[in-house]
Amino acid sequence: MQPPESVPDDVSREETGSVSTRFDPDTGPRLKKAAIILVGVLLAAFIVVRVVRFFDERAVAQASEAASHAAPPVDVVRARPVAASQALTLPGQTAAWYESTIYARVNGYVAKWLVDIGDHVKKGQLLATIETPELDAELAAARGALKASQAQVTAREAEAEFAKTTNERWRDAPKGVVSEQERESKKADYNSASARLYAAESQVAADKSRVDQYAALTEFKQVRAPFDGTITERKIDVGNLVTAGSASTTTPLYRMTQNDPLRVFVDVPQSAAEELMKQGTPAQVRSIGEASSVFSGKIARSAEAINPQARTMRVEVDLPNPNNALVPGMYVTVAFDLPAKGQVEVPAAALVFRAKGPQVARVDPSGKVQFVDVTIARDDGSMVELGPGVNPGDRLVLNISSQIAPGEKVAVNEEAASKPLTSRR
Repeated sequence: MQPPESVPDDVSREETGSVSTRFDPDTGPRLKKAAIILVGVLLAAFIVVRVVRFFDERAVAQASEAASHAAPPVDVVRARPVAASQALTLPGQTAAWYESTIYARVNGYVAKWLVDIGDHVKKGQLLATIETPELDAELAAARGALKASQAQVTAREAEAEFAKTTNERWRDAPKGVVSEQERESKKADYNSASARLYAAESQVAADKSRVDQYAALTEFKQVRAPFDGTITERKIDVGNLVTAGSASTTTPLYRMTQNDPLRVFVDVPQSAAEELMKQGTPAQVRSIGEASSVFSGKIARSAEAINPQARTMRVEVDLPNPNNALVPGMYVTVAFDLPAKGQVEVPAAALVFRAKGPQVARVDPSGKVQFVDVTIARDDGSMVELGPGVNPGDRLVLNISSQIAPGEKVAVNEEAASKPLTSRR
């Protein structure tokens, strides 16, 4: 047998599908070199990160230390002297001098209505008419009953007259002609006839009163205006059934108001209640909107009592309104000139309320905070008038932090201190 011929290695590998396990002699050194370079790069990156973090932490620590030793910044405002008079401006609401909801006084249905919303009417002017068939029938029946009772009176009068004359004849007859029993019987007949006449006359009076009642009700078939004013609401139309009365289930016919003069309701804070309790105090009323106008009025009356929930007192300003420039229900502002009560005025944000009472935080020329006790002479919400303790020009801290202690140095925001106070007008 002949030995097989030798086959090349590459052919043998292709046929058998095997992979050569022989490596390039330079592969190992190259891998070691790459690993060393990678380790070096990672080590360098780690060192860089640690160094950057170290400097960042150091910078934060230095900044924190500097901030802890720095004076806290504050906004301040300068106290300004109070003017001779102060304008106190408060919100208000207009209301009609008279406002009436008109209901039907009789049952029926609307025959016609003559005025609509926005119409100006005079006192006694006809607004609508109501058809009342039931009332008309009741009135006719009452008149018939009156005529019957009047006829009954005529009959009773005749009976009473006859009984009277009969009684007189029997009473004046000589003794022995008629018996005493017959004389007493005629007297009783006369008294009975008089009583029946009195009862008939009483019935006439009752029937006449009923006729007068129904006749008076028929006057309410014509709905008339109770005063000069303006129709603000119409709730009826022709053919609508209407019911007499003003219960919650009864539909009103009209609503009308009288707008000249006009009332303005203002809720005055307790601090100004004493000055604005006096009648005749002038007031300037300004309407809201693009075409706002100013109207002059006077305080006409006040509640003379403080609302315990809102701590305000209700006052009313009477305002002439001949041209109907204002209407009921409008939001307005009302300005009053009040005499000064304090020495300086500051924003309410400058006050600090503590157990000892109200205080302000004043910044002295050296930049240190000192807490000063003050008294509130007047408070209108945004601005406060203070009594002795604060002088004009003093720098007062706004919304001071509870962490700032007396005598602590602060960094003053001079820009805020230079801004003028907001006027209360």
